[in-house]
Amino acid sequence: MPVTAELPAHAEVAPVGPVPDRVPRAGLLRRNGWRAIMLVILVGALALILLLSVAYGSKEIPLHIVVDGLFDFDNENPDHLIIRSLRVPRTIVGALVGSALGVAGALMQGVTRNPLADPGILGVNAGAALFVVIGIHSFGIGNLTGYVWFAFVGAAITSVAVYTLGSLGREGATPVKLALAGAAFSAFLGSITSAILLLDVTTLDQFRFWVVGSLANRNGTIARQVAPFIGVGLVLSMVSGRLLNAMALGDDVARSLGQRVGLSRAFVGVLIVLLVGGATSAAGPIAFVGLTVPHVARAIVGPNYRWILPYSAVISPVLLLGSDIVGRIIDRPSEIQVGIVTAVLGAPFFILLVRYRKLAEL
Repeated sequence: MPVTAELPAHAEVAPVGPVPDRVPRAGLLRRNGWRAIMLVILVGALALILLLSVAYGSKEIPLHIVVDGLFDFDNENPDHLIIRSLRVPRTIVGALVGSALGVAGALMQGVTRNPLADPGILGVNAGAALFVVIGIHSFGIGNLTGYVWFAFVGAAITSVAVYTLGSLGREGATPVKLALAGAAFSAFLGSITSAILLLDVTTLDQFRFWVVGSLANRNGTIARQVAPFIGVGLVLSMVSGRLLNAMALGDDVARSLGQRVGLSRAFVGVLIVLLVGGATSAAGPIAFVGLTVPHVARAIVGPNYRWILPYSAVISPVLLLGSDIVGRIIDRPSEIQVGIVTAVLGAPFFILLVRYRKLAEL
């Protein structure tokens, strides 16, 4: 006879079948609604920073003149000429570069599962720098619009080489192998760059203005050159959040969920090349933006990359353009390059993040 057991009268029996999800769904809707409101607030902050970037510089221009220069342009007004020919292109380049670096940093941290990943970890910056040096030394390139294509090609070739090296072996392109391959390529390419610069003082004099990272003298031509690459990279990145969420669980779990891990990692790698290649070619290597901003976004919205990516795309240009404004104001009539300002502001802020938050794993 089957053995049966009587339950106490006060015992609760767990329901069989799916549990109603009204409360979790309501909580999810509230949480997503709060995230959306915060994102709108950040977009408003970005719009304010864009306006301030046009208004403030070595010469301060009142906001009402800035508005007139944007919507009622007068060729004979010197302030309007400064706004249209200098500050608007510079601001556009800064916004594109900032968004690209922030999103690329989030993609790198997601695909490598490394909280310290940034645009330099895959050797992208080193490859771009080497090709800029080659362009100056061997081809006599002496202007920023010429640097763009050399830097972009260098970033792309280096990224492909790093991924190819990291894919060797039975396990394919694992996060650890990609990080090690990137570090090795960075050291190798950096040594070649240093050797060329030590042997050619003229090349060093030109290269040092690019390598520090700056938005000065960035014009509309540069913005038009990099905008297609960065634009495509940003749009496709916004739909890659689900891939990164799955890869964050580990390769085995991602495969069990039906994801083709190798193909997904290659797709994200192409996006990183587009974003970092375009950003580095336009403004030079700028530190700490791609490293710090994804952690700020993660602190606000949690580990969901479908929210981390758009937050990073908005927060990064706020940080970059804000740093550029500070650099232009504190040393008038000259300026401090934005790469220096972001390093000064980003380093202590990141130390605080490391000190008070767990960054060992993503």
